[in-house]
Amino acid sequence: MFIKVTRRGPNRYVQLVEAYRDASTGRPKQRTIASLGRIDQLNTELNSVIAGLQRVTGQTPAALAPATPPVLSFEAARDFGDVYTLTELWNALGFDGLRGVFRHTRHSIDVEALIRVMVFNRLCDPDSKLGVLRWLETVALPGTSLESIDHQHLLRAMDALVDHKAEVDNVMASLLRPLVDQDLAMVFYDMTTIRAAGLSEQEGDLRHYGMAKVGVVERQVMLGVVQTSEGLPLYHEVFDGNTAEVTTIKGVIEKIVARFPIKRVIAVADRGLLSTENLADLQEIVLPGGNKLEFILAVPGRRYGDFVELLEPFHTKQCLPAKEEILGEAAWNKLRLIIAHDPQVSLDAGAKRDKRINELKAQADLWVGKLNDQDAGKKKPGRKLSDGGARAKFYREVCEAHLARIVKVNLKSELFTYDIDERALKHAKMMDGKLLLVTNAPDFTPEEVIKRYRSLADIERGFRVLKSEIEIGPIYHRLPDRIHAHATICFMALILYRVMRSRLRNSNTKISPERALDKLRRIQHQVVKVNDLEPIAALSSINHEHAEILQALTIKKPTLPAQLTLL
Repeated sequence: MFIKVTRRGPNRYVQLVEAYRDASTGRPKQRTIASLGRIDQLNTELNSVIAGLQRVTGQTPAALAPATPPVLSFEAARDFGDVYTLTELWNALGFDGLRGVFRHTRHSIDVEALIRVMVFNRLCDPDSKLGVLRWLETVALPGTSLESIDHQHLLRAMDALVDHKAEVDNVMASLLRPLVDQDLAMVFYDMTTIRAAGLSEQEGDLRHYGMAKVGVVERQVMLGVVQTSEGLPLYHEVFDGNTAEVTTIKGVIEKIVARFPIKRVIAVADRGLLSTENLADLQEIVLPGGNKLEFILAVPGRRYGDFVELLEPFHTKQCLPAKEEILGEAAWNKLRLIIAHDPQVSLDAGAKRDKRINELKAQADLWVGKLNDQDAGKKKPGRKLSDGGARAKFYREVCEAHLARIVKVNLKSELFTYDIDERALKHAKMMDGKLLLVTNAPDFTPEEVIKRYRSLADIERGFRVLKSEIEIGPIYHRLPDRIHAHATICFMALILYRVMRSRLRNSNTKISPERALDKLRRIQHQVVKVNDLEPIAALSSINHEHAEILQALTIKKPTLPAQLTLL
């Protein structure tokens, strides 16, 4: 039986109707059992009719039943917007291709999902691998079917990442190729130091003591990174902590050439990577299409003395009267030497050096006066000064001021003496404010060469991201393979970061990737349960700012996911 509403003129009536099947024809039919009256007249009688039916069936009428408020229980809210955005980027870029790498391995765990978790953690809340487990308790990961995981699962996933390094590299190269200009690729290469913790020694240990970028000797590993002029990371490699930078560039560039089918490659590197051997090696690299590798390398300051004869005519004729930047070019060892002179930098450097030299002279005169007074028998308060002691102190201060080539301390004389090398001082003044670049690119003007080299500053920003936002160091892993895996995870995070930065910039959104993730984190996943009913899941509201960020990143608005990781 069911309720049916019929219309007669302007009125509507409620009828109780029964459906049945005609015995002779077998066709379904309906018959009215009772007419309950007009709808507008039932409003006052409806409750009494319902109560009567409930009494007949032995139920307590609803009007007499005590009102019981629903029992609500809420689970802790979990961050969702940031990990959702990173998941969409991960899949859109092609990182999900790692599933195919690990699908038929000996590992029973979901290696791709675990690697994804560790990469996202570097961008959202970088922590140790144990810290990853704590972070997982605060987020709702979409599209992931991980059950409870532990620390060993993460370590096994890192081991798998190294065991299948070649296949992983192929996946990463394939997802980066569409983003690289095939006709002309400006690649930048630089190295940095990453501090490594621990005192133990391992077989094949990567952690060695060396001079860090901050100017102190510490246990470390070296990290080389190659990126495009647009800031897209292409390749990374971990080296021993005591590796000389000049020995790494040739092998890294050869791997880039083999990995990316680019017609023309121009390698740009900083001062620490230029040497005579490097220049010869780089000129021998040939691209798959037959073109030779082109390069732009900065000349280190310690090598400026080799260019005195070339620079003297340029300095005398063009730099002395200059009030703005001057560019020039000369031939050197069958290569192009590009010269840039900044008058303001030259004045500042010269004034700073002159001030320091005058301070050293004043200190030397003070000590000489004290020594002369002691020789004359005059007594003064304080410890007695010797010529050897004054010589050692003065020489140390000269070295700390990086003026040993100009201020010459006589270390063999019995008396404390020094001299100013006027020729060295003249050469130093000539080099002030100058940038020297060596290149074999035939068709770039000096302005274009300088512009491309100065873009190298962007890779330094990439290192700052690795060290600050992604927190690649200090490294607490001991085993070489784990260190390699940790660096790969951080490199994947850097790719996602740079893609986010590029999309945010292209949309004129004045917000950084870390700030965008922080705002998106406020889109949260919530679960509520009413009485004994099935739990109800929902997302917090998406405001206008969230929508703008997602649009800038070309990510669709999130909806309630069908499957979440809730540990």
